[in-house]
Amino acid sequence: QMADPFLYDTGERSHYGCLGHEVQIEYLKAYVCRPSFSTDKAVIVVHDVFGWLFPDIRYIVDLIAGHGYITICPDFFKGTEPWKSTDHWPDFPDWMKNHDPMKVDKEADVVLKYLKEQCGAKKIGIVGFSWGGMAVHHLMLKNPQLTAGVSLYGRIVRDSEERYRLLNPTFFIFGEKDHTISLDQIFLLEDKLKQYCKVPYKIKVYPGQVHGFAQLKPEDMKPDDKPYIEEARRDMIDWIKMFV
Repeated sequence: QMADPFLYDTGERSHYGCLGHEVQIEYLKAYVCRPSFSTDKAVIVVHDVFGWLFPDIRYIVDLIAGHGYITICPDFFKGTEPWKSTDHWPDFPDWMKNHDPMKVDKEADVVLKYLKEQCGAKKIGIVGFSWGGMAVHHLMLKNPQLTAGVSLYGRIVRDSEERYRLLNPTFFIFGEKDHTISLDQIFLLEDKLKQYCKVPYKIKVYPGQVHGFAQLKPEDMKPDDKPYIEEARRDMIDWIKMFV
């Protein structure tokens, strides 16, 4: 029996009124929020297992847009069912087989093309949470068009040294109490990046934080976690501002 890796309760979320709108890009639906002024900088947000409609992820899109970026969260599940809090954990491995975070290249290309051709974006960063954090790690190894990446608590896949040859600056954010990612794995990641990575990277572990901590809306935060959540978001935005 696999422990529930999402320690925040997704059942009791406060309602969120979004600031952006939905668009259709080729075969993908996407949620887009633009800043109040025109810009040629953009950020792609990769959702977690709960998908592109989940209020927490839309809140993050709006938050990043508020810092001056055209921000977009495409449906990387391409219209298939996201994981739901009512689903059964024993089914999760099968669900993951059909929702592989390493198979996002085609969707990323579609969105990059849209951002460049329709939105006039010249510099594009990417941020992803959990499932999306894994996707970001993958894309930062494969797609040189992404100027910078932030991977938040993406499970660490151990394999060849190819996993560490990042193409552009990448920041890895983890929670200390995330029971899907051990501190040993994080130390190993750091070790391998030191060995193989030729671009700026950063790894930071936030004390006492569980999986999924950084995408909570303010009214859903616990007082003890709030400083760390806010720090992680500031750090994420600072990384984007430094490189995008």
